[in-house]
Amino acid sequence: MAASGHRRRPVVALYERIADAVHDGTYPPGSTLPSEPKLAAELGVSRPALREALLLLQEDGLLTVRRGVGRTVNARPPRRGFEQVQPLEELIGGGTGPRVRALLRTVEEPTDFTTQHLLAPARAELRFWESVLGGEAGPAALCHEWAAADEVLDRVHPAFAAALRTCASTPADPAVSMLSVLLGASREVALHAHSGITATLLGRRRGEQLGRPADTPAVLVTQVVRVGDTPVLAAKHMLPTGAPALPVLQSH
Repeated sequence: MAASGHRRRPVVALYERIADAVHDGTYPPGSTLPSEPKLAAELGVSRPALREALLLLQEDGLLTVRRGVGRTVNARPPRRGFEQVQPLEELIGGGTGPRVRALLRTVEEPTDFTTQHLLAPARAELRFWESVLGGEAGPAALCHEWAAADEVLDRVHPAFAAALRTCASTPADPAVSMLSVLLGASREVALHAHSGITATLLGRRRGEQLGRPADTPAVLVTQVVRVGDTPVLAAKHMLPTGAPALPVLQSH
């Protein structure tokens, strides 16, 4: 008989048991985990398996190894999975975020990217925002964001449509990202998002905007946010080498 569903690897199952104990307060932030022999006995697992799971938890930001102390639970363990969509400026800044500097706020016809990801028909009018995220160390990322056509937003997310119109008539100071506007208008609306990550080079124009050489390696993050089955926002985020770390959390 064929088995159905997906079975987790033992180390992943052990990882989740310990992570659950961190998130439910069994091992609260700042606490020190029991020694490896004691923890292995408590969990009923071998020490090699435990050591591998602990290493993964350390890599993923839940634990820190302190010499002479042992493994401690981080004061701010990362949130699990993709439960909440967050603006890039908050992810980069660990909740505080670098400032957003608006370069361009306009309306444009669809490109291949927005035709594909927003399902925009030819000659539709899409709001386009170009922004630089910057901090004390200089520009950290270049963001291109497009909203679905107004008639689509009026149908599936009228609050977002109204918020974008307000931004167009009274530009925010300081500037905010389009995703931040979307989240602020979505208190009662469920959002779903997916992202893709590829390696690339900045190129001449983006290099000039970020103050980097054209051949600077960069990470390109593409993002699409939906309401139900309807895409309402698509974005490209360019992060050059040396940009602040961007946490990516996944769970099943």
